Amino acid sequence: MKIVIIGAQWGDEGKGKIVDYLAEDAKYVVRYSGGPNAGHTIVVDGKQFALHQVPSGILYKDKQVFLGSGMVIDAEALFQELQMIKDNGIDWEGRVFISDRAQLILPRYRQMDKDRDASRKRPIGTTGRGMGIAYAEKAHRDGLRLADLDWEEKMAEFEGEDLEYINKYKERLLSMRVDLAQKMWEFRKDNILFEGAQGAMLDIDSGTYPYVSSGASCAAGAATGCGIGPHNLDNIMGVFKAYETRVGNGPMPTEFNDSDESESELCRYVRDTGREYGVTTGRARRCGYLDLVALRYACRVNSLDSLVLTHIDIYDEMDQIEACIGYEIDGKIVTDFPANIDKLNRAKPILQKFDGWKTSLKECRNYKKMPKNAKEYVEFIEAFTGTPVSIISVGYERNQTFIRKNPWKK
Repeated sequence: MKIVIIGAQWGDEGKGKIVDYLAEDAKYVVRYSGGPNAGHTIVVDGKQFALHQVPSGILYKDKQVFLGSGMVIDAEALFQELQMIKDNGIDWEGRVFISDRAQLILPRYRQMDKDRDASRKRPIGTTGRGMGIAYAEKAHRDGLRLADLDWEEKMAEFEGEDLEYINKYKERLLSMRVDLAQKMWEFRKDNILFEGAQGAMLDIDSGTYPYVSSGASCAAGAATGCGIGPHNLDNIMGVFKAYETRVGNGPMPTEFNDSDESESELCRYVRDTGREYGVTTGRARRCGYLDLVALRYACRVNSLDSLVLTHIDIYDEMDQIEACIGYEIDGKIVTDFPANIDKLNRAKPILQKFDGWKTSLKECRNYKKMPKNAKEYVEFIEAFTGTPVSIISVGYERNQTFIRKNPWKK
């Protein structure tokens, strides 16, 4: 069985926790896109792990994990992360591998990334980790892959600080290098979990371009980034929060209005209760109402088999909840997600109200025990998006999760 986990919003949906939760029944976990700008937070027995490049399945001591062909790798940051994992009592050696087709980020790319964004008339709000430059070099066909590290003619193109950096990590990288396409064929009868980065709305093609990431954060990226054909993906799941967040610039039609006192207060409540601060950067995330128009679009363009709902417990104390079911743009009602950024910037959310449940969901371990109003909220989301919610998370801990339909069974 091959399961793909993607973010169904603008990232930070809780993918790391869900991958960690589902990894118990997987034999291998493969991260297929992104790089050091991703931040996946996992809490196990009260202990928090912040992962950036290493797949979330690493916390299970019997799992092998792979950094995929669609990733761009910061070697320095990767080995710092692996040291952190080791310092926390988790033996990773012999369990972490890197695709020979993955690209490397050189240190100078970071400043180039920041300079390029600063020079834009409309800055994107990049994390400055060099990912955009690495993907650009890849597209220009000037990038450096792990497969190239022992290709003398290619290595002769590098000199000075670049060459010094490469040589510093070369042997360690080579010891972890694998032919991922061959491995995926070898493991074709096993349970494999494919882990995405960022979110569907940040995908380079189907996201809110140009305010997107440079990689393929869509479901199709699991195939291109892991050396596996799309027919071999059995189950595609999209993780979303019960509200909306976004980091960096770009349109967000349901963002709370800071000039409105009640919305400003709601924003503070959601941000603080939901701990909406970047794992990688620490910066506060933009927050807003759940955007069902955008979520339905993500379901459609990624062929999602089911949804995974997280952070619904953030609403436990609220009398009323609102979610966006359409936009008003220039006096017209719009119910499909537009590609035009100018239209999205002018979009005003059409909100539907739901009664709150005024009770804690954190102890719920099955759907039947959820209060009636919480179930009505979930079922409205399912009806609007045309996609079932198969897993619900009601807290940060691994055990604060329950399954409505087992994703490992067809």
